[in-house]
Order: sequence, then structure tokens, then C-alpha cells
Amino acid sequence: MRTSLVLSLAVLSGAVANAAPAPWRDLNHNGRLDPYEDSRLGVDRRVADLLRRMTLAEKVGAMMHGTLPAKGADSGRSSEGYDLVASERLIETNKINSFITRLTARPREFAAANNAIQRLAEKTRLGIPVTISTDPRNHFQEVLGASTASAGFSLWPETLGLAAIGDPKVTREFAAIARAEYRAVGIHVALSPQVDLASEPRWPRVTATFGADPAKVSAMAGAYVRGFQGGDRLVRDGVATVAKHWVGYGAEPQGFDGHNVYGRFARLTDKSFAEHVAAFSGALAAHTAGIMPTYVILQGVTLDGKPLEPVAAGFSRQLLTDLLRGRMRFDGMVVSDWAITNDCAGPCVAPTAKAPQTVATMGMPWGVETLSKPERFAKGVAAGIDQFGGVDDPTPLMEAVRAGKVSVARIDQSVRRILRQKFVQGLFDDPYVDPARAAIVVGSPQAQAKADAAQRAAQVVLENKGAILPLAGAGKRVWLHGVDPATARAYGFTVVDDPAEAQLAIVRAATPSDKLHPYHFFGSRQNEGRLDFRDGDADYEAIKRAAAVVPTIVAVNMDRPAILTNVQPRAAALLVTFGASDRALLDVLSGRAVPRGRLPFELPSSMAAVEAQDPAVPDDSAAPLYRRGAGLDLQPR
Repeated sequence: MRTSLVLSLAVLSGAVANAAPAPWRDLNHNGRLDPYEDSRLGVDRRVADLLRRMTLAEKVGAMMHGTLPAKGADSGRSSEGYDLVASERLIETNKINSFITRLTARPREFAAANNAIQRLAEKTRLGIPVTISTDPRNHFQEVLGASTASAGFSLWPETLGLAAIGDPKVTREFAAIARAEYRAVGIHVALSPQVDLASEPRWPRVTATFGADPAKVSAMAGAYVRGFQGGDRLVRDGVATVAKHWVGYGAEPQGFDGHNVYGRFARLTDKSFAEHVAAFSGALAAHTAGIMPTYVILQGVTLDGKPLEPVAAGFSRQLLTDLLRGRMRFDGMVVSDWAITNDCAGPCVAPTAKAPQTVATMGMPWGVETLSKPERFAKGVAAGIDQFGGVDDPTPLMEAVRAGKVSVARIDQSVRRILRQKFVQGLFDDPYVDPARAAIVVGSPQAQAKADAAQRAAQVVLENKGAILPLAGAGKRVWLHGVDPATARAYGFTVVDDPAEAQLAIVRAATPSDKLHPYHFFGSRQNEGRLDFRDGDADYEAIKRAAAVVPTIVAVNMDRPAILTNVQPRAAALLVTFGASDRALLDVLSGRAVPRGRLPFELPSSMAAVEAQDPAVPDDSAAPLYRRGAGLDLQPR
């Protein structure tokens, strides 16, 4: 689909047919083939030509990475499509051409909606196409600001599950399939992988990591980047990755997350910091197109003999320019995490039941709270940021430029990187997608079959007492908790209402957690606090009830490392899942599939051990119940 004026040079000038690409897109509507419109020219020449045509307002707008407005949703999360009036205002008036999408529409409708956004961009003065990004869409967990529920996309285990499988080839295959799905609906950037080291077991964001081993995280992240980008560098049909969060984000005391004012610090030593940096090696070696700095202020770290300035990484020249671009030789884009230039006051600091924190009061300006907004933008640019995430108002950065706090030459440096990525991905030549093809590619039976296989393979068997697994014989009477009865019946089980009437029980449980900060926007959505099962927990009560009368199989889904000390003796079989359907679990229990997962982190033995460990050091609790790498082999029946 091309709605711009499509011309051939032969029509314009009577020249020979091969004098210009035909058709081509007259993006600036002047009836001539300009160098940036000419697909035959090299990327650098096209970038240079476009950059010289751009006004300062257009350049500054390009450095914003906003949120595409959706119908009836302040957060952008909707299945009803985009608010095109609001979107046009951001694209035409504010000159923004990079956005995150949180749309949850079906693939055909999703593709059509993204095409509508590109048509708005095509009407602008220079016709610069929109780059559309997304949080992860192919997993089970959905938390606004970290991951997105998405209708129709293939459903895979969490990245922890990919780490449990431990095979970079599987991770790269996942990423290649997700890449095809993203591009089919018109998504160009993955705001992932999360390369943070899972060193603090209480941290709510452990689920999207690759675990606690720096070497494994590095290998898996490198495979993820290569799968999404299409090779060792971003290719035309690739999806640009933004590896995050540079660096040390996982070392949060008590696991409190940096989205929240109470989680704005991480504490490390130079030794532990080096491990967190090493986890990024694979993504950097694979030339990830982007890096996202962490929200948190790192304490206890020195670089080149100097302590880090007490500001978040997005404002730290030491972390972004000296370490990342200097020592690590990163040459891609630095995209800030969302809302780091916003104020944090009132409900952002001290929300209450009557005045909870909302999207409108969200801000993470850690370490620069006393600076004005233009000063925050200037400091971020000086640190090394190319694009500001979650920002749809370019005015403060424009004010910083006009006040002489940011040079136009420095703006040009960032805009070159932004434009280059658009040209490499072919967006200037054709940003449109085929909705009918999207309906075929996204969530195809072949893709979902691969995803189902990964769900099965990622499961970790920790206990198999008396070789109860795989289960023998059809027609067994089973009591269920957390398992769909219809699915169990499809596997030949007879479902009963009382465990005393059963021959066995199957209990699915979640890692325990607390809601310690219910009035904070993210605190109310994140799993914080304890990891141990306690009396009164619905899942634990189900385990106790069943285990008292019948052999009980327990499968715990882990978004964080659960403490299983009082579950282990009650379970005839004990498994860990990292995002798995009931069918995937029953395939393993019945012997139709062989799990091969190994724990990507240790499982502590008590909350006392968790509280005593160092949040910056992976797998360092005293006397863990299961060590990283634990897992039993099962043989199919």
C-alpha cells in the first residue's frame, strides 16, 4: 500500500526507465526525486540529505519517543484502535516520529491501525515514516510498562523459561518468529531483551530476565538480539532491539523497583558491578541497535577511580559515554526509559487511597529532582541519550537548545542515529504492511507449535518421588487446583470435587508475593515482598488439603525464585514452570513430552536467607534449597 504520490523519473523528465527507481515515494511532495527518497543510494548519503532539510523543530521532535494514543485509554492500551486525531497532533504538530504501541487488537486490525499511523506521517512536510516499538508481546505475564498482552501472537514461556531450556538456538528461533510477527503488523523496535542480572530474588522484574548467571544471560541475550535483528547487524526486515537496563538494575535492595520513588537506589561494589556489566556482553557483541539505561541511582560504584555521580543512568555521562560508548564501543541509539524527565511530586511520592498515583502523576527523575525540565533534557543529552522515552512534548528540549544548553551539532548527532535506523529498515521506501498477511503470519499454527514445544521443554522437575512421573494409565481420578477441568478430561482424567475421592491431585501455584505499596502506580501492579508459602495462602491451603490424603503433584509458576521448603515434603512431584498452558503441563505429566529445564537461579531456603543475601550478588543465599542448574530428567512412557 502506498498513498503518497508514486512517480517514475521517466514520467517526470522523459529520462530512460532505469534512471530512477520506479515506483518511488515523493515524500516531500515536490515532484522531484531527492537523494533521501532514492533507494539506490547508500544509507549515509540519504541520512545526510534528509538531515540538512530538517528544521530544528523536526530534529528535536525526532528525539522524542512517545506513546501512540488509543481510543478510550490514557495508557495507550486498547483493542479499539488508535485515536487518530490525537496521533496526528503528535506527528504533525509536535514532529514526533517514534512511538511505543500498546494496542491489543487482533493482527489484521493491528496492521491496519499501524498503516493508518503511517498515512498520517506521509502527509507531513518531509514524509518521515513512524518507527513503532513495543514491550514484549509473546509471553504470559502482562504488566503495564514492562510487557503487553497481545491478541493472536504466538505464546511462549517467559525469557526465564528460555534460560531454563538453556539453548541459545531456541532463543534465537523464538526471536526470529517474534520478529516476523512484529514486522507483519508494522512494529519495528523491540524494547527488549531485559539483560538485567537477577541478583535480588524479591525484585518484581526477575521474570523477564535470563536468570542469575552472567555468562548464560550474555549468551541468551546475544541469541535474542540476533534473532530479532536478523543477524549480527540489523537487517532490512529485522526488528531493532533495545537491550535494557544499562546497568545494575537487578541489584535493588529489598527488591523494590526503580519505577517507584522507594526503589530509586541500587547498591553494588565494583566487583559485583562488573558481573552486571558482563551480562550485557552478548547483546553488545551482536550489535544491538539500542540500549536503554536503568532508572536507578547506583551506589558504591567507581569508574576510573571516581565514584559515580548520584544520578540515574539516563543522566550519567560516566555510564553512557565513558563506559558504554567508550570502553564498550557501543555505536547504536541510547533510548531513555519512560518519564525520566517528568516531575515526581504529590501522589508520585506519597500516594494514598484517596489520591493514588496515576499515569498523570508518574515521573522518575531520580537524582535530578531539583532541575527544571529543560535542564533535565540537557543533562540527559550531555550524558548520551539520543531519544527520550515516554515523552510527547518536545518543548523543554527546544528550550534547552535555544538557551545554549544543548548544541545543534549534538542534536544532529542523535538524529543521524535515529534516521539511520529508519533507512536501514526500509521504512522510507515502504512502511506499510498487508493486513491479510498479518492475519496469516501472526500466531500461525507452525509458530504456536514451536512455542508450545518451548513451554514443555522449559519446565523444571525438582522432585519425582517414587517415579510417579510420567503418570501411568488413563482414567485416573484427579483433584485439581488451578487446572482447567475440561483440559484434564481431554487427557483421560476423571475430575473429582473432593481430594479424598481422588487417586492423585494436581495443584498449580504461583510464587507468593505481597502488595506492599498498593497506592503506587507500579507498586500496585508488581509482585513484591515475600517468596514463601504461608498458612492462609489459597495455593498453599490447596497443597496441604490434597497432600494430606492423596499423592500430590505441585507445579509452581515462578516469576521470582519461590521458597519451597514447606512445599517440598508435601509434593510427590514438584515442578517449576515459567509460563506454560495447562496442556503443556499435562503433556509433561502424562509423558507425552520430555521437560529439559534447569533452574536459571537458586531457590532460597527461607526468607531469613533472602534478607541476609547481597542484592547485587547472584545466587548467594545461605544453604539454598535448590541450586542454580537443578533439574531432573524424565523418560517418556
